[in-house]
Amino acid sequence: MTTNLSNRVAVITGGASGIARAVCRQLGREGVKAIGVVDFSDAVTGVCAEINKELGRECLVPFKGDVTDRAFRASVFKQMKERFGAVSICVPAAGIVRDGLAVKVDKAARTAKLYDQDLMEKTISVNLIAASYWAMETIASVAIARAERGQNGWKGGDEVQGEVVFVGSISSAGNKGQVAYAATKAGLEGVRATLAKEAIYYGVRVGIVHPGFTNTPMVQAMDQKIITEQVLPKTQLGRLITPEEIADAICFMIRNPAVSGALWADAGWHPPA
Repeated sequence: MTTNLSNRVAVITGGASGIARAVCRQLGREGVKAIGVVDFSDAVTGVCAEINKELGRECLVPFKGDVTDRAFRASVFKQMKERFGAVSICVPAAGIVRDGLAVKVDKAARTAKLYDQDLMEKTISVNLIAASYWAMETIASVAIARAERGQNGWKGGDEVQGEVVFVGSISSAGNKGQVAYAATKAGLEGVRATLAKEAIYYGVRVGIVHPGFTNTPMVQAMDQKIITEQVLPKTQLGRLITPEEIADAICFMIRNPAVSGALWADAGWHPPA
């Protein structure tokens, strides 16, 4: 039995581009009542207007701000609840990547340069901590809504109450030059596993989709020689994944309550050791 999304309210972070933008469009097409689209870029307003025009209804609501800002996060949830009702779907997809070797040695000078700690902390703040708290805010939103209706814990047997889907990465298994990024995506696995055990008390499911190399601005910014010589030959499909393919996997997890845990949308990625 698939989940009826027509009365649901969602929040998607990083929604102005890439995978998150495709998720916003797909959820809108599947009838979600309202979607708070969060992004640091000014483009978020135009993206919402464009997709609303495609949908023929006012579904996407833009919010420009920093996902690591606690007050901003609280404001988004407050405004969405006041206008549309409690948020019960969240895809905290906002993320950054700052590649660099963990240790780089200058043989002549006999010195070693470690990966920049400020970049490590920034990447963790955006990709892991912020994503975790947008998810927890959604679980709290569902829990409070249940309390306001005089309901206690969800007992199962009826329709689930909410869904959170994290955006992981194949880099969660380790990837050269991505010590910070890989750490955050692996960390999301632990967060997901823990929240999945806790949040089901309120009827909220928590999953994660691990994309492979996807044709997003993040991947487009990479050296194209690396893509053609080191990425595509190790991918069974022989091409980059489209954002729409990842969005379909995420929306599949949202609408199908029988699916839990992690999905690997990696296009048959088989890197060397």
